[in-house]
Amino acid sequence: MVGRLGVAHHGLPAHDTVSGEPSSLPDPVRSLLDKRAAARAARDWETADALRDELRELGWEPIDSPAGSTARPLLAGAETASYADDADLASLLDEPAALPGSLVAVVEDEFADAQRLLAALQRHPQAVQHEVLLVANAPAGGLPPDPDGVTTVLHVAERLGWADAVNLGLRRSRGAVVVLLDTSVEPEGDFLGPLLAAFDDPRVGVAGPWGVTSDDGREFGQAPAGEVDAVLGYCLAIRREALRGVGGFDHRFRFYRNADLDLSFAVRAGGWAAVATGPLPLVRHEHRGWTALEPAERDRLSKRNFYRFLKHWGDRRDLLLHPAPLDERGRRADATQP
Repeated sequence: MVGRLGVAHHGLPAHDTVSGEPSSLPDPVRSLLDKRAAARAARDWETADALRDELRELGWEPIDSPAGSTARPLLAGAETASYADDADLASLLDEPAALPGSLVAVVEDEFADAQRLLAALQRHPQAVQHEVLLVANAPAGGLPPDPDGVTTVLHVAERLGWADAVNLGLRRSRGAVVVLLDTSVEPEGDFLGPLLAAFDDPRVGVAGPWGVTSDDGREFGQAPAGEVDAVLGYCLAIRREALRGVGGFDHRFRFYRNADLDLSFAVRAGGWAAVATGPLPLVRHEHRGWTALEPAERDRLSKRNFYRFLKHWGDRRDLLLHPAPLDERGRRADATQP
């Protein structure tokens, strides 16, 4: 489903969307776009950013895509641009990292949880420079205030599936490491510093405090600190280069369960390692995306996602760190046979 989007800062409400493409661009705008395209091609990001600012001063927002660049007019009186659909929020992942970390969280109807998360981040300053991006996925209860003005909010007027909503935040991130942080998680100290330290090892593509392993790719159990088969999505950090390689979560995961397994295996299939850091100062509270559903419905959605994971990775025993041995018929040698 394609949702209408707007970008806002400091908890401001989304503006109405701009509809349609401009029939033509003024010559000054086209000239600046051409210069900016040349700067981006030369990877001269400082010049490209300066030209983007010039475009905004003229009242135009540049829109970049693999097919080229265009621009849309800023709304009169708006502090930020608004867009017609989610494809217009161009990815920043091809640009170099602008800061060490990005924290991305999706807010739907868990107003109190989002409020708790933002308040905890304000109480416990992180040791590493970072940005905070909230994807407001058509929340029924609105968004908590952001008194310090540190949060960028991506507003979605029509609710997207879980993966699509997360991917909006991921592709707008500017950090060398991008951290998906669930609103059910509450920081109680500096977790970002030790989490990003895991990426000092150049092999690591994905890391987090909660990791799992499996000997058959069907049943996963909690793993101790160290290399793991997958990192759980309550707090999942991914290296920018690895994220660029996989492109984010598979958009068909409209429910969150098992999407973290799928992403972790995709990253590891790209040659990266997954690492569990061990305990960090993070507390997991009730996950309302799970408890708000009837048991039969959440089981149905979970199974559907797991079948999707198996379709992608069920035959990739080479991605298991400790696969169980198979007998001559390709079955687990230690399994009870009928």
